[in-house]
Amino acid sequence: MKRLNVVLAGLGFGAAFAPIYARHPDVGAFGIYDPDIDLAKAAAARLQGAKIYENFTGVLNDPSVDAVHLVSPIPRHAEQTQAVLGAGKHCACTVPMAMNLEDLKAICAAVKKTGKSYCVMETAVYTTHFFKVKEMLHRGEFGRIQFLRGAHYQDMEFWPDYWRGLPPMWYGTHPIAPLVMLAGSPVVRVRGLGSGTMREELRGQYGNPFPVETAQLEFANGLTGEVTRSLFETAHDYTEQFTLYGSKKTFEWQQVETELPVLHTLEAPRRDEGGRPMRGLPVTAERVQTGNYHTLLPEAVRRFTVKTEDYDETNPQLSLEKDASGGHGGSHPHMVHEFVRSVLENRAPWINERNGANIAAAGIAAHDSAMKDGAVADVPDFAF
Repeated sequence: MKRLNVVLAGLGFGAAFAPIYARHPDVGAFGIYDPDIDLAKAAAARLQGAKIYENFTGVLNDPSVDAVHLVSPIPRHAEQTQAVLGAGKHCACTVPMAMNLEDLKAICAAVKKTGKSYCVMETAVYTTHFFKVKEMLHRGEFGRIQFLRGAHYQDMEFWPDYWRGLPPMWYGTHPIAPLVMLAGSPVVRVRGLGSGTMREELRGQYGNPFPVETAQLEFANGLTGEVTRSLFETAHDYTEQFTLYGSKKTFEWQQVETELPVLHTLEAPRRDEGGRPMRGLPVTAERVQTGNYHTLLPEAVRRFTVKTEDYDETNPQLSLEKDASGGHGGSHPHMVHEFVRSVLENRAPWINERNGANIAAAGIAAHDSAMKDGAVADVPDFAF
């Protein structure tokens, strides 16, 4: 089968993906691009055979390039995605997919028109936590899903200017995506609320007054969920988390990232001395390991599921058996592998233009709702 020729565009956060592409057995020619040519040269020096592109147009015009992975600033995502697809190349893009509904619709239309693959590189649905819950859900261990909750707390002070005052739910994909994929159903309605006060100088760029936003999500299958997102002036350690409440078991993300998640299990009823069931069912709670799902990957890129300092070249199996996840819960190599294999297998990726647009649109609609004092907002259907 043909190997995929890929260019990685954007070497800030994107630099974490470069060695994964360089080692992936299904990747042929590998190129890199960044507006900072010195950054590109430094990355190329660490990678054997990586081609440097001096500008984005050169990437688009190179007929040998099959696919482009965009890791560029948020405001450029929609425009660059459409340019990549329009150039006849498959596209992967970091989140969020776009910043408004019109751009989401345009990307979906471009995918349909060109027939090329579009993959949303959403870390939250490739973490060890998500794989564990997905596996348990498949085995029926949770019983019926009763409720879903997600949160993403991160302070963006001193980040690039386009982050200043960004509406929290415009970047709500990390807590929303796991809920959509676990519910197995798109979001159809949201009700958002903003909270708190933010410095005046942070409000001007987007007209957003809220450092924190929260939203209730309604899914097409009748389930509901709740998400919270903070960006500025909110004291909370960094975390991207979700919790699934089931009729038999509940998986709860840990409060402190260095701890383990908690599994709550509903037990059989307790009975009094007369054999009558006592009020309420008992629940046991235990800390659980999530494990490492490296066996889902080609051997050459399994090492990237753990932190570099935790990987031992002389004893890789022992390294991989540790519960020491790499970047974003070990998700990076899983995302790369899904993008590459989905293209080569001519199938839609796990997070594609349709469910990816739904996830992004839910956050956009939630912010619109918050700006209208919590008015219920419908989420468009992107199945066209």
